[in-house]
Amino acid sequence: MWFKHLHLYRLHDAPQLDAATLEEALAEHAARPLGSRDPRRMGWTAPAGRAGTARLHDLQGQRLISALRQERLLPAAVVREEVEERAAEVEAREGRKLRRQEKITLKEQVVEELLPRAFVRSQKIDLWWDTRRGLIGINASSRTRAEEVLDLLRETLGSLKVTPLASQTLPVRTMTQWLTDPGSRPADLVLGDQVELKAKGDDGVLRARQVDLDSDEIQRLLESGRQASKLALELEGRLSFVLHDDLALKSLRFGDALIEEANQSDDGDDALVRLETDFVLMAQALGESIERLIAWLGGEAGTASNV
Repeated sequence: MWFKHLHLYRLHDAPQLDAATLEEALAEHAARPLGSRDPRRMGWTAPAGRAGTARLHDLQGQRLISALRQERLLPAAVVREEVEERAAEVEAREGRKLRRQEKITLKEQVVEELLPRAFVRSQKIDLWWDTRRGLIGINASSRTRAEEVLDLLRETLGSLKVTPLASQTLPVRTMTQWLTDPGSRPADLVLGDQVELKAKGDDGVLRARQVDLDSDEIQRLLESGRQASKLALELEGRLSFVLHDDLALKSLRFGDALIEEANQSDDGDDALVRLETDFVLMAQALGESIERLIAWLGGEAGTASNV
């Protein structure tokens, strides 16, 4: 249940939906088997998988829903080879070169014929909705996947006004300051051992793992004008992650104390209870950590005071 990545969004004028109404809306856009000629499809599925059928878990103001993304995998090399073979046959038979538009049409025919035999890849993408803070967090490895889930939620609700969560101070500036000036770091913030440094004025990127970020080598790179676009951080032993320059949190790892608290809870070997217990603990830890992080970054953009 524990999220691995997090893309954060601020809800504006969030729809006031009770759990029953939201569950009905999710059911209307539930995941369905991918048709033989459908390249991809997305719909809502049960977060608990086989352990439960509910598409919504609403606990203490925290909501968990999951999208199922299905996509047929048709390798471009397979399509290209088939198109080339068919084009060669036509050209040999008719004694002429096929025009560009004819090859495009031929490719469309090949894709249509091969698609039903293509393998299907399924991916479950979890969405955390903090109704108290007006936040949405999506457990996706890329911003593109997160936006796809938001599009599905927007379609499900009829409308949804969200914007990527942003801070008053750019993360790049603050991360660079934390690296260059240890005294600027909050007392309960610990640097990890991973960083990405970008050079000003060009696309040069330097990535370092398992390094001492206070080393002379890193300091020399910063003095040369490089800025931190990614930085591994840890908050009070409860949560560690790699902060990106767009405020995405990647490679999330929850602290041992939090995991132990979850493991010690009495779930009666019920997978559904385990899911909900883990989710509530995770949501609480994430919500508190995000508030603290935004405060360190000067507050939320567009607000007069810190989040």
